[in-house]
Amino acid sequence: MSINISLLEKKIGINFKDKKILLTSLTHKSFSPIDNNEKLEFLGDRVLGLIISKKLLEIFPNDKEGSLDKKYASLVNRRKCLDISKKINLENYIVTGNVKSKKNKIEDKIVSDACEALIAAVYLDQGFDVTESFILRFWKNSFNLNIKDQIDAKTKLQEYSLKKYKILPKYKLLSNTGPKHKPVFKIGVSLKNSKTINASGSSKKEAEQIAAKLFLKNLGL
Repeated sequence: MSINISLLEKKIGINFKDKKILLTSLTHKSFSPIDNNEKLEFLGDRVLGLIISKKLLEIFPNDKEGSLDKKYASLVNRRKCLDISKKINLENYIVTGNVKSKKNKIEDKIVSDACEALIAAVYLDQGFDVTESFILRFWKNSFNLNIKDQIDAKTKLQEYSLKKYKILPKYKLLSNTGPKHKPVFKIGVSLKNSKTINASGSSKKEAEQIAAKLFLKNLGL
């Protein structure tokens, strides 16, 4: 296993006291069934959720729970973790049992899971304050009006469907997979006489929002 973790440390601006925990956060179970990042991913998901929840309460103190929940779902999900991972080229540092090549890229799920594992590694090695600064530094551009655009996708599609067809869009749960602590919901949405657009998310609400957004994009809206 040969990866330049010092380069990753420079990218994220953190010098780990315990290099082993950083390496573990980057190790997929296909490389090591025992010493891998699954448990760190479990912890990182919770740490990320706590810090994002705390920040949302600070920014939107007057929002109701439902509104905060929608904003949270747009910030804590696999796609967002994947976006952050791309900013730091995290895929280049992940260790798997497969030899990496241009034709054999690491799966998106493995990359986003490693992002959460990295968050846990930062938390265990550096503490809460450093972890909070780390997360907010990379998530800061997401705390803007793009959140509103994303959470309004379902409403926009509903308005379009009612105006054009006088009926509501149909959402259908296609599958529910993944472990209990990190479920993956696949939702299909369709309008009258249209093909179904599918999307996945960590909650039904998130999957519905993403599906609605994709449907609107398909309509050119």
